[in-house]
Amino acid sequence: MSLSMRTMKTALAAFLAILVAQWLGLDYAVSAGIIAILSVLDTTKSSLLTAGRRVGSTLLALGVAVVLFYLFGFGTSVFALYLMIYVPLAYRFGVEAGIAPCSVLVTHLLVEQNISLPLLQNELLLMVIGAGIAILINVYHPSKNDRIVELRDEADQLMKDALLSLSLHLQNGIPSPPNVLEELNELLKEAEQLVFLESENRILTDWQYDLRYIEMRKDQAAILAYMQQNILKCTIPTEENKILAGLFYLTANQLHQNNTGEYILEDIRLLLQHFRQSDLPENRLEFENRAVLFQLLNDFTRFIQAKKDFFDEYGTAQLSNE
Repeated sequence: MSLSMRTMKTALAAFLAILVAQWLGLDYAVSAGIIAILSVLDTTKSSLLTAGRRVGSTLLALGVAVVLFYLFGFGTSVFALYLMIYVPLAYRFGVEAGIAPCSVLVTHLLVEQNISLPLLQNELLLMVIGAGIAILINVYHPSKNDRIVELRDEADQLMKDALLSLSLHLQNGIPSPPNVLEELNELLKEAEQLVFLESENRILTDWQYDLRYIEMRKDQAAILAYMQQNILKCTIPTEENKILAGLFYLTANQLHQNNTGEYILEDIRLLLQHFRQSDLPENRLEFENRAVLFQLLNDFTRFIQAKKDFFDEYGTAQLSNE
């Protein structure tokens, strides 16, 4: 959430919370605004969870305070005793987010020298109104979906570029651009962060597909980085180099969201069979080159298998056209 958006939401939530509290005739209506300020968080999900915990924390705080004020009277030392009991309990039950605002509500009881039911209802309503208004205001978040799709397309294009650079290296010895995979990883990282934020703000939408898709591309990027290091060891031109380069080129041109990878795996199987049936290397250099090609082919199999596993998990029903 941007600073300007947070500022606007915080101001509006506090303003409305105070107005509602005043309209209901509650005492200490300003406290509802303070609670609203504390309850406007970065995401809708975090606001909901925190609001629920603060309501629970309010019940706990008021319960402890009522017992202590009833037994020992209203005094500063009793309020200190309340904190010594309530704070550990709040952490014990996972509602520590309400320690500060709930303790402010308890000070109202101390000031009023009263633990009557109407006053307790007043304090509970202040918490419900403040947290509730904050949730309503925090429901709106500008959609990041267009940016996510844009980042995903850019990442796929960079992955194509990386495969094409591997192909050119095998065919012509042209080294791969060093920054392509770095840029790819940065795009995937940004996309992952945006999808996570969307999943926190639109909790009724299933974002598992998008998260898993980015995770799959990150796994593929890691494999490409490993292949990029190994391909530097291919120092002599061979017929097998050209065949594998052609496979990389073909894959780059077929790389998109809806490609299952099944046909490419079949091409890899046929290429492995060709390697096994080809003549043995005649010298050490050719042997080392052949070994690197086998390693590249095995890594490339993992690259394609990652996409096929993803496709098998989600099926064609969840895939949209690019």
